[in-house]
Amino acid sequence: MQDKLRIILSGGGTGGHIYPAVAVAEALERKYDDRVELLFVGAEGKMEMEKLPALGYEVVGLPVAGLQRKLSFKNLGLPFKVFQSIRRAETVIRRFQPDLVAGFGGYASAPILWAAQRMKVPTVIQEQNSYAGVTNKILAKKARSICVAYDHMDRFFPPERIVKTGNPLRGHLGDTGSKREEALHYFGLQPNIPIILLVGGSLGTRTLNRAVMQWLDRNRVDNEVQLIWQTGKYYESSLNEQLAGKVLPGIWRGAFIERMDLALAAADVVISRAGASTVSELSLAGKPTIFVPSPHVAEDHQTSNAKALSSVGAAVLIPDDQAIERVLPEAIALAADREKLEHMRKNMLALGIPDSAERVVAEIEAVLQGLK
Repeated sequence: MQDKLRIILSGGGTGGHIYPAVAVAEALERKYDDRVELLFVGAEGKMEMEKLPALGYEVVGLPVAGLQRKLSFKNLGLPFKVFQSIRRAETVIRRFQPDLVAGFGGYASAPILWAAQRMKVPTVIQEQNSYAGVTNKILAKKARSICVAYDHMDRFFPPERIVKTGNPLRGHLGDTGSKREEALHYFGLQPNIPIILLVGGSLGTRTLNRAVMQWLDRNRVDNEVQLIWQTGKYYESSLNEQLAGKVLPGIWRGAFIERMDLALAAADVVISRAGASTVSELSLAGKPTIFVPSPHVAEDHQTSNAKALSSVGAAVLIPDDQAIERVLPEAIALAADREKLEHMRKNMLALGIPDSAERVVAEIEAVLQGLK
């Protein structure tokens, strides 16, 4: 190993693959300071090429592309892009001379890990979901350590190389209760009426927004609950038109929640999709949650994530095709059941791993020390 630790981190296409890698990068920098040099590798034209430089990290883009699930002429050029990406990845490895390559899933990470394994550079992978992605299942065969967030991952990976680290997260979401007063003031809500937080990601989700609109039209009872409603940027203008002139007391509505820490501090119940990072954040915060998994993701992994929590009494799972009718009535009933909320809160907290990034760093160190 060189005087300065040199590590390549790769994972891209979505924030669910990028930000766990960033959390590990930050943990490495906290521990090693200027004794570590990091390089990110992602896919050309994807969000990592913008997000990572904004955070101060160097990133190299490869021309790799994912397989289109529908018939598409784009798939015809895929073998060439894969071959070109692997060749370029080999060049990156020769130039950077990494001690180790860490992959965080998604097709963007495949070429650099494949090249590293061929060139005898040790690799570590981190799988965020309870149903492993195709890329990680293939690359795990030669990875020295496989970091996971869920139990029973020996369905996908060699059990002797699995270690449960949780999903690395940036920042700290614990002790949200101490911020509740600030949160109520921030969102303009009352202290003695239950609060539901509904969030479907930065783009929002059509299903969850339709569920709220139906509730507003049919079933809403004043002062029954309050709502923090992240509508998503994509739906903001159409909802503004539909709700123009309507007074909605007890409802905070916005395209994006800048202070998610305060939203979690205020919420008694959360309604959410079930992406890996979201599930981990809600576990750390100990928030009783109704998950509505997106049906439009690879291998239906959000349903697997939600089942892992609902099976131990930490969450409720409602399928997307039932959510419009069920999700608000069930959230309101849950918000009124203090005993069940406390039971779910404890079960959620039991699943949270606050030092996940440090655990992944420990696995990296174990590999570098020849222990794995």
